[in-house]
Amino acid sequence: MTRTTDPNRPRQRRALRAGVIGLSLLVTATLGPTAGAGSLDAASSVGSSDGGSVSAGSTVPESLQAEVPPLPELRDDITTPEIVGEKQKSPQWVRFTVASPALRRTVGVDVLLPKDNSEPRPSIYALEGVDARETSSDWALGGGARDFFADKNVNVVMINGGVASVYSDWENIDPGVGLHKWETFIVDELPPLLDARLKTNGAKSLLGLSMGAQGAMILAHRHPGMYRGIAAMSGCYSTTDDVGRMCVQQTISSRGGDPANIWGEIGGQGWADHDTVRHAEALRGMDIYVSSMTGIPGRYETPESDLFNRVVIGGPIEAVSRLSTLRLQSTLKELDIPATFKYHATGVHAWNYWKDELPDTWPTLARSLGLPA
Repeated sequence: MTRTTDPNRPRQRRALRAGVIGLSLLVTATLGPTAGAGSLDAASSVGSSDGGSVSAGSTVPESLQAEVPPLPELRDDITTPEIVGEKQKSPQWVRFTVASPALRRTVGVDVLLPKDNSEPRPSIYALEGVDARETSSDWALGGGARDFFADKNVNVVMINGGVASVYSDWENIDPGVGLHKWETFIVDELPPLLDARLKTNGAKSLLGLSMGAQGAMILAHRHPGMYRGIAAMSGCYSTTDDVGRMCVQQTISSRGGDPANIWGEIGGQGWADHDTVRHAEALRGMDIYVSSMTGIPGRYETPESDLFNRVVIGGPIEAVSRLSTLRLQSTLKELDIPATFKYHATGVHAWNYWKDELPDTWPTLARSLGLPA
C-alpha cells in the first residue's frame, strides 16, 4: 500500500493517537476494572458479549496507522518448502532462508542454538508483536533471548515477518499487509525442515508476546498435541467477545490492513474458530504460563524515555491485555486446567518488561520439554 509523506504527519499522529487511545481508555473503563489483578469473579463477566461488532475504537483511522515497509514480492515458482539459504551470525545464532509455497516467498528464520549440538534437543518457537520485521527478530536483537538461552539445551526458532498477521492463515490477500498464511508455514512447512537440519528430538513449545502471544495460543488450541507447552505475555486470547474483537481489529488496522480479510465476516464462524477462550479445552495437557502488567507506568517510564508512546499508547494496550488474560484464567479455572498466571502491579506494553519476564517463563517451558529448570 502506497502512502504519501507529510512532514506534519508525526505531529498529527500524536494528536490523533491521544484521541483514539483516550477512546480506548473509555472502552476499557466501560468493560471493567483492570486493577483487580487476581479477581476471577470480575473477569468472568468482562467483555463476554458475542453479538455484533465493536464500533468505538474497533479500527484505526488511516491517518493514525503506522508506516508499513514495502510488501514482499509474491512468487509463483515456489512449489516445495525448502531451506535455500543459511548464514552463521554467531557461534550460537544461525539464520535460515526458507522458501514457502504457502506464503509464496522466502522467509527469514533466526535460530538460537545450544552450545552442545551433539545430541538431539527440543525447540521453542518464538513469536513477536505487530511490527514483526522481515530482516531479523526482536527476540534476538533486544528481547534478551540470546543471553538468556545461551546456556539452555534448546533451539529457539524466531520467525521473521508477519506484520499485523496474528500468525494466522488469512482468507484473502490484503492490500495493506499482504499475503498471510503463517499457520500453514509454522505448523506444516517449517518444522520438518528444521527437525531434519538441526536433528531435533521433535518436542516443541511456544513462546509469544503481544500479537505473538495471541498467535501462539491460537496455534496451540488449533493443533492440540503438537506443542507441549506455551508461555504467553501481554496477549489477547479471545476473538469474538468485545475485548478480543477490538484487539484483533486494532492490531490489523493499525498497520493498514482490513480485518474483514483475516477470517471472513467479523465475529462470524471463522473468528470463533480462532477464539482460544472458547476452545480452552484444547489446551489441556499443556504446560501453560501467562502474564500481563496493568498498564500503569512502572520503573521504565522515566522522563528520559518516550513517555507519550509508553504511557498514552502502551498503557491502555496492556490494560486491555490484562482483561483478556483474566478471562482466560477464569475459563481455565472453570475447566480445571492447570496453568501459571502472573500479574504485575505496574508496567506498560513494552519490550523492557517482556525481557525482564523471560526468565519467569523458563520453569514452564523447561518442564514442558523435559529440561532442567
